Amino acid sequence: MSAMKRKADAANASAKKEGPQPSERSAKRRRKSDAATDNATPSKPEKAVQKSIFKDEEKAFPRGGASLLTPLEHKQIQIKATQDVLFEQAGIKRTGEDGLSDIASDVGAEEAPKAGKKKKSKKSKNSHSREEEKKVRVEGLSYKKLVPGTMVLGQVADITSGEIVLSLPNNLSGVVPLTAISQQLTTKIEKLIGEEEASALESSDSEDLDDVDLKRMFHVGQYLRGYVTSVGDNANGSIRPKRRIELSIDPGLVNRGITKSSIIVNSMIQASVVSAEDHGLVMDMGLDEPQSRGFIGKGELGQKAVHSAVQEGAVFLCLVTGFNSDRRIIKLSADQQKSGNLKKPNYVTEAATVDIFLPGTAVDLLVVESTATTVTGKIMGLLDATADIVHSGAAERTEDLSEKYEAGSKIKARVINTFPTSDPKKLGVSLLDHVLSLSTRIAGKAKEKRSPLDILPIATIVEEAKVMRVEPIAGLYLDLGVRGVVGFAHISRLDGKVDKLSGSSGPFNIGSKHRARVIGYNAMDGSFQVSLEQRVLDQQFLRIEEVPIGQVVKGKVHKFVTDKNGSTGVLVHLSEGITGLVPDIHLADVRLQHPERKFREGTSVTARVLSTNAEKGRIRLTLKKSLVNSDTEPWTDCSQIVEGATGPGTLVDIKPEGALVHFYGDLKAWLPVAEMSETFIEDATRHFQKGQVVNVRVISIDREARRMVVSCKDPESIGPEKEAMFQSLNPGDIVQGTVVEKSDETVTIDLGHGVKGALRIGHLTDGSEKKDKSTMARIRVGGPLEDIIVLDKHHKSRTVTLSNKPSLRKAAQAETFISHFEDIRAGNIVHGFVRGVLPDKLFIEFGGGVVGLLFQSQLPDDMREAPNFGVRQDQSITARVTHVDVGQSRFWLSMKSETDSSAAKPRESGEATLNAIDKKIKTTLDLTFGSSTTARIRSRKSTQLNVHLADNVQGRISVAELFDKWEDIEDKKHPVNQFKMNDIIQVRVLGRHDARNHRFLPITNRQGTIPMYELTAKMGKLRTQFDVLSLDKITPGSSYVAFVNNIANRYVWVNLSANVRGRIELLDLSDDLSLLSNVEENFPIGSALKVRVKSVDATAGRLDLTASSSSSAGSLTLKDLSVGLILPARVTKVNCSSVIVQINENIAGPIPLEHLADNYDKANPSDFRTGEIVRVCVIEVDLPNKRIGLSARPSRVLNSSLSVKDPEIKDRFQLKVDQVVRGFIRRVADNGLFIRLGPHVDAFVRISHLSDTFNKDWKSAFQVDQLVTGKIISLKENYKNPQMSLKKSIMERKYVPTIEFGDIEVGQIVTAKVRHVEDYGVFLVVDNSENVSGLCHKSQMADNRVEDVKALYKEGDAVKAKVLKVNPNQRRISFGLKYSYFEDEGNDDTDDENGTEDIVDDKIASDEDITDGDVEMRSVYSAESDEELVPMAELDENRDEELTMSSPRPGLNISGFDWTGATLDFNDHNAIAGSSSEEDTKKKKKHKKATIKEDRTGDLDTYGPQSVADYERLLLGQPNSAVLWVQYMVFQRDLNEIDKARQIARRALATINPREENERLDVWTALLHLENGFGNDDAIEETFKEACQYNDSREVHERMIKIYITSGKLDKADALYQAMMKNKSFTPTTSLWLSYASFLMSRLQPPSPSRARALLQRAMQSVPESEHRYLTHKFAALEFKSPNGDPERGRTIFEGLVSAWPKKYDLWDTYLSLEIAHGGEENVRNLFERITKQKMKKKRAATKFSQWRHWEESKGNKKGVERVNALEVEWVSKKEGDEEVK
Repeated sequence: MSAMKRKADAANASAKKEGPQPSERSAKRRRKSDAATDNATPSKPEKAVQKSIFKDEEKAFPRGGASLLTPLEHKQIQIKATQDVLFEQAGIKRTGEDGLSDIASDVGAEEAPKAGKKKKSKKSKNSHSREEEKKVRVEGLSYKKLVPGTMVLGQVADITSGEIVLSLPNNLSGVVPLTAISQQLTTKIEKLIGEEEASALESSDSEDLDDVDLKRMFHVGQYLRGYVTSVGDNANGSIRPKRRIELSIDPGLVNRGITKSSIIVNSMIQASVVSAEDHGLVMDMGLDEPQSRGFIGKGELGQKAVHSAVQEGAVFLCLVTGFNSDRRIIKLSADQQKSGNLKKPNYVTEAATVDIFLPGTAVDLLVVESTATTVTGKIMGLLDATADIVHSGAAERTEDLSEKYEAGSKIKARVINTFPTSDPKKLGVSLLDHVLSLSTRIAGKAKEKRSPLDILPIATIVEEAKVMRVEPIAGLYLDLGVRGVVGFAHISRLDGKVDKLSGSSGPFNIGSKHRARVIGYNAMDGSFQVSLEQRVLDQQFLRIEEVPIGQVVKGKVHKFVTDKNGSTGVLVHLSEGITGLVPDIHLADVRLQHPERKFREGTSVTARVLSTNAEKGRIRLTLKKSLVNSDTEPWTDCSQIVEGATGPGTLVDIKPEGALVHFYGDLKAWLPVAEMSETFIEDATRHFQKGQVVNVRVISIDREARRMVVSCKDPESIGPEKEAMFQSLNPGDIVQGTVVEKSDETVTIDLGHGVKGALRIGHLTDGSEKKDKSTMARIRVGGPLEDIIVLDKHHKSRTVTLSNKPSLRKAAQAETFISHFEDIRAGNIVHGFVRGVLPDKLFIEFGGGVVGLLFQSQLPDDMREAPNFGVRQDQSITARVTHVDVGQSRFWLSMKSETDSSAAKPRESGEATLNAIDKKIKTTLDLTFGSSTTARIRSRKSTQLNVHLADNVQGRISVAELFDKWEDIEDKKHPVNQFKMNDIIQVRVLGRHDARNHRFLPITNRQGTIPMYELTAKMGKLRTQFDVLSLDKITPGSSYVAFVNNIANRYVWVNLSANVRGRIELLDLSDDLSLLSNVEENFPIGSALKVRVKSVDATAGRLDLTASSSSSAGSLTLKDLSVGLILPARVTKVNCSSVIVQINENIAGPIPLEHLADNYDKANPSDFRTGEIVRVCVIEVDLPNKRIGLSARPSRVLNSSLSVKDPEIKDRFQLKVDQVVRGFIRRVADNGLFIRLGPHVDAFVRISHLSDTFNKDWKSAFQVDQLVTGKIISLKENYKNPQMSLKKSIMERKYVPTIEFGDIEVGQIVTAKVRHVEDYGVFLVVDNSENVSGLCHKSQMADNRVEDVKALYKEGDAVKAKVLKVNPNQRRISFGLKYSYFEDEGNDDTDDENGTEDIVDDKIASDEDITDGDVEMRSVYSAESDEELVPMAELDENRDEELTMSSPRPGLNISGFDWTGATLDFNDHNAIAGSSSEEDTKKKKKHKKATIKEDRTGDLDTYGPQSVADYERLLLGQPNSAVLWVQYMVFQRDLNEIDKARQIARRALATINPREENERLDVWTALLHLENGFGNDDAIEETFKEACQYNDSREVHERMIKIYITSGKLDKADALYQAMMKNKSFTPTTSLWLSYASFLMSRLQPPSPSRARALLQRAMQSVPESEHRYLTHKFAALEFKSPNGDPERGRTIFEGLVSAWPKKYDLWDTYLSLEIAHGGEENVRNLFERITKQKMKKKRAATKFSQWRHWEESKGNKKGVERVNALEVEWVSKKEGDEEVK
């Protein structure tokens, strides 16, 4: 108001001193009447212009004191005064356009003379110019006028992975990059990038953060305020650069200029999500005050936003709905339907600064001027605002806006942009309905409303578009046939060059019709963009989305490009704005040397579309003629392809084993090397190149996995004639053919009917390498080759390998050609060729792939010294067969002459034997194969017997050669133990033993100086070598006796004979899986097994056996498995959450934590070790996904009757509400925990249900796979997961499900608490509900009229209410509190099921839209507030009985309670003398409130105390009840009111009668518990000393020790015990010493048995002597009972006691009971026998004998029972004999 005062003073001074001076009028403000005169035109009369409120001729004081100003002028003066204040606060000086310039005041007298010096002749012209400056110019946004810093309201039009596209006013579009959304999202992205870089450096498999998905954070149609950061061109590879507007929606930018103090209700502010709480979102508004936060409740998010799915960093344009009590928290609403409600809009009606009027804010606009197409006005009389032709609505209407919006009228508008360069400040507003309502425009008839793009998609051609309005220099507005939506064609989009348009003449006059095409849609303007250009109408594609994959398109070369890697490509212009890229490999079918010469700019080309990516704006094309001209339908999707289909593809990645073929789109297939050609290809990279086009045929397809395997082979290439020809060929055949292909190393020969053979250069001759090359040079393609040998056949490729070696040809002609292993005979001369060379041997190959070994020792001397033995690949070799191993299918060769071999042999006379065991054996020549002799056992090993045939002849007998049958083996674990040293046994000779490979060689073989013979003790048939067991004689299913030879990781190797060896999988060793826990012990080396042959492969030398009687798990497949099947499995991997086991080579699966044990405490994966054999049970078989579920629970795999602590949970239907279950944490999310209860059942625990206490850093208290215990609290179907609570208070008591909004019905009677009190009514929150609240209007509070609501109710009052109305859409409830609603109820307080009539009048209906100001603020509260809102989930759950849904809940608000109890009796207050009238008034109000509150005293017997008032009421009747006082303390403790709980304890100690010592002691104990849990050490010590003063000190000490032990403070308990031992008043008590000893031995961690035993000596010195025996035997009993005790020490003590007091039967009985419970059986029997031998009465004897007998029966010892009976008879007879003697 100061600025207004200065101007008034100046005017008054001028009037008094100088008077009116016409000559100086130009230096003063011009009157509005003058301005109106200057602007008047004869053609169109101006609207009534407001006259100036200041006139010089007006009198200052008119007669009668009345003002001459009109009411409108009075209003304008008031507005100008307010305007001065606001502009001063904003720091803006006005220019004088409104007649009140601040600049004129500052310049003063210097400017006045200048204005006065102007010539009079030019006065009219200058006055007109000044008037034009005052007039606000209406302008819309445009690309040229848009500058950085402009704020604009936009609507989300599209969302990609990296940016958000916003529709802006006036047909503009902007993008928001990923890093310009919010600070929280930017931080998250930086963290994600940092972790990815760290993961890449460390090569770890750490779990990545969730990917940022903008489509889950925003939605199309959402309104956001944007801040222009840059304006420029973006070429993006296209011919015509696209204009790009970059925006930021970061609250720190778009809220610039707003301070916390300037924020008002109904203003719009943009905020980003900081964190998601249980009841809403905490928001960051980007203000300078970092402590300022916003809060959006669950119900304020709108329909398209789901609270649980909102991510951190998401941004919302919010409506300010209010503040909390200290204005630290700003309440926001992101519900755009609510913010834009046209019936009850939220408009700013007052403001502290002009900076609050930002885009998105709804305002009242005072119309100053309106034309036919625009509107100009002022906001609050302060700011100029304009609406252009688009956003005034003129574009879609034909009427004149000047008639609709008259000057002086008020209309509703919404700010859509700012003009930062405008002076004075100016805003752009919109009057369009969908912008005002913050919704998307819909079109069509009333019942068929749809999105405009659904009715008229982009690229649609409208045949008759009718011109509605013509803007001469802008363009045309056309009717496209869509109701409510117009199209706009810019003047540049008209056919032909048009400089100016006319609505009355020319081709584009109003009413004319034209052919148009839709090229875009602007959601903000709500209009189509169309083009009338013929080239656009003829254009094939307008957007990348319209370009079909596989389409043949025409275009022109735009540019030849090269990337940073050197790869080239061609950009092809297809149509306006659409450019495709042709990669290097797709420029042509052949590689071009100079592609830039062929593809010059402007060259027309025909291409085919390979793939499109609309999000990135990319199109990939191919110019390969083989693809462009192909008639095959392009393959774009697996669903359209069938096996056997053929088509072209491009090789994009070639590897030796195959190639990756690309088709169209993202469809790819794998081409194996074996399917590339009919001929053999070893390395695909040698024959194919990247970019090559191949015609392929689909041979297999997996549509679900999107995998295809293709082949280049011609399916018709293998005809019946070719197949017959190929089958007729065999190795060794002599054939002829024609050369069809020749290379440097290979010749391809056609043998006829398409069968081809390969002839390597090394197989042309038997001569040198030079001779082979000369022969290769003489071979001509097309020439014949005769007499060539077939070496081998390749069935897969239908080809053969050939040879032209004369040596092989002669062998074939002589029928000595080796083509099978059976053709090998020892001593034969054979012809072959070199296959491979090793340092110590050669591999010699023959026909049919048969290979023999030629060792270095068997080579001639000249070859041994040469490099690589002087041979090369495929060189011809002639050698002699020296030995054949039929079992292993191996044979040895030699190139030495027989004379050389015979010289190395021992003389034919052999070696004479010395002291032979069998006298018939004179020389070693007598030891022939199969000969029988005797041997002496010299040593014994686990797998063999070492024997002597003579002093100089040794032998060995394998354990597999000792027994003829299973029954002959006496000790199956150690079979050789039945043979003794030096025993003489009968044996037969098998051959010479080969120590290198543990096989035996023929007798003719000589190795070593001392021969070692392989012998056998079996008496079976053994005439020739073929009688020896070999692999080719073993058949699957046959049974043998095997002997363990070696134990490996997965197999046990066994011997069936001396030379036949097989393997047994560990899982097949035994049917008893317990034996597999220690294979080495249960199946030692040399042990015997009965085995059965599973499979045998003589060629590979492999024999698989099984020792189990049942079918082997190794042969099982997934189809063979069934639920309940129990199998052995081997542990292969152990991790924190499961144990991976393998059943066989094909089947493996995890055992989750919940299936490791029946007791989850024992479910520890670390107890399993890799390689261990376990028993598993199949619980699930999922064939489609090839998965199995396994369990290792003992109740599953051992015995179903075993006790199960944690039952299996297969599905959620097994769960019940109030059921306590245990599970393992599966995932720690931001909003709670996911608990794994079963393989397919996960429960969810909200943050509010994690603990009874508040823990800010709650995530650190939980980790994945942690075992937790909780209670099921909800199984409703609308929840994806069962809801669970971990609160101890909920688990210890019966849980009552909370009431939700859907449970509320009209007519239902509920109990509730008053949450908020307003003048028009009270807001109630229903007890035991999920924050279900509603309004009770003042008209529904009482049957009589209520004048003062706040005097009747206050926050926290408990009431009974009736539901009058429920609005599910708005989630609002109307309650009634009238007494008449409840007068028909019975005494049992049940709900009236008949309901009540809806008596809500129009007044209530209008007020029920009023929202509760505190509804969504319960989790964001002021730190300085004296009261906190406690979540409903944390109310009292300490109930012993299950309550109904309408049962009362404990009160939350307990503030204001007088702990002295003085305010409980209202009558006493009324009786106080001398009270003031004000106090009387308050008492009357309280009395009035009591008349309408429900008396629920009777509920206390049913439900117990539920609130502070209930406890206080009960304590009035039972003031000495410690139980009630302690319950009251627990009630406050559960509400986290620790101080109030302490005060209650002190009140109790002051109230309870001193004679009630036990009651007082219980309260002291509860107080000690409270301090121990929530107080510090000083508070505990002080309370403890005080308790000792007022109670029995020893009792207090003992209770304090128990408190310490139960709370885990064992060190403090130990210290308190030691303090008691120093007090002589405590030490005479035996209970102290026994308690301390038990504590030291069992409770203390780590235990201290030595300290406990030392206590006995000290105790004996302190306790009376009469207690010594009792104390000693208790210490002895402790040795038995404690897990850390020594039972033997206890026996020693008891033996001393019974020796000292033999007649103290109690000692004997205690001793006996301890031995029974903790000792061995022999000790118990000995003790029974000693007791029964004592002198005792018959009754005791009968008791002891009976006890002894029952004990023996429990042990199952029948002989023991008989012995007891005999001893009893003996004792009775002896007793009777003694009595007769007496």
